[in-house]
Amino acid sequence: MYSLPPLPYAHDALEPVIGVLTMQTHHDKHHARYVNVTNEIVGKTTQPLEEVVTKAHQGGDTKLFNNAAQAWNHAFFWESMAPAPKAASGALLAAINAAFGSLEGLKKEFVTKGAAQFGSGWVWLVAEGGALKVTTTHDAGLPWLGSSAVPLLVCDVWEHAYYLDYRNERDRFIGTWFDKLANWDFAARQLAGDCYQYPRPAA
Repeated sequence: MYSLPPLPYAHDALEPVIGVLTMQTHHDKHHARYVNVTNEIVGKTTQPLEEVVTKAHQGGDTKLFNNAAQAWNHAFFWESMAPAPKAASGALLAAINAAFGSLEGLKKEFVTKGAAQFGSGWVWLVAEGGALKVTTTHDAGLPWLGSSAVPLLVCDVWEHAYYLDYRNERDRFIGTWFDKLANWDFAARQLAGDCYQYPRPAA
């Protein structure tokens, strides 16, 4: 069975950008529910969660896909943040500059696309075809399904991710998140090929 990955930091470590109540509700309730429902459907398994997500999508199993994909997305989201992230540098910064002109150019596109996402979803920085781009997915969507895109960072733009702290100011949330929490070390590892995998279920 799949476990709920622990946060890589304390619940209050991202304050004041994301409050402790948001983190407790988001991780301990929302994320936990997705993992629990996935386990209820799949039962005992040693399949990587990525395979479950892909097969559920291909087979049209909406309930399993939504829960398994959301379990994956949230785990990746926690890794996409750090309490005191280092600045982007090296190959990652070079790729950002090539694609967006500057880190500020990336921020502008990231915030604009994330704020414009209609309804629930995610805004991603991905590498695809040798270049970086910003993309969004609806609901439980992931950018790597049926494509060669490698996710580098993601920001959750479902209302439960920010409403307690920012109310309806999604753009302010995304901009503050980008400036204060985006984990560029994690993004650099993703770009280098050390790609995230959900914790394997116990045999």
